[in-house]
Amino acid sequence: MLKKVKRHSLKKHIEKNLTERDFSKRNEPLTYLGFVVDEAFFDDFEILYEFGKELGLQRKDVKVFTFVETRRKIPSLRQNQITNKEFTWRGEIHNQNAQEFLDFPFDVLIGYYKGTHEFLGAMVAQSRAKFKIGFNNSDARLFDLLLNVDLQNKEAFKSEVKKYLKIFKKI
Repeated sequence: MLKKVKRHSLKKHIEKNLTERDFSKRNEPLTYLGFVVDEAFFDDFEILYEFGKELGLQRKDVKVFTFVETRRKIPSLRQNQITNKEFTWRGEIHNQNAQEFLDFPFDVLIGYYKGTHEFLGAMVAQSRAKFKIGFNNSDARLFDLLLNVDLQNKEAFKSEVKKYLKIFKKI
């Protein structure tokens, strides 16, 4: 029962954030890059930092925030991580690091996950990013650009994102 209420609240938060989104700075060049990643699907984050370097960014200008279904018992030094437990039944996020990540004005935010994901979708909707890129079968309302790329193929992912960032004159 509580899960249904939480999911409904997340949908309401997404709708609210979609109506409040500012599109005025969508065409600014790339200086800050953010990734929202599902850790169950992808956990080699060094590739993402290297991709930022290929785009001409320094490591400090690339941020990765991950979602994991439940936190492991093993202590972790990873601060940029959120679990489903940190979303309240009203759909609000209770994680200071996540709030700082979402409030940061990224020039490009990439939702690196497959299909629709309620928790990551809520984060993407709440993000202050100026331009958002998603992939196969994602909620099209959340993203400015959807790419049909197999995310397991890292080279195809990199080349497609680069191609469209050049087309949109971000790099």
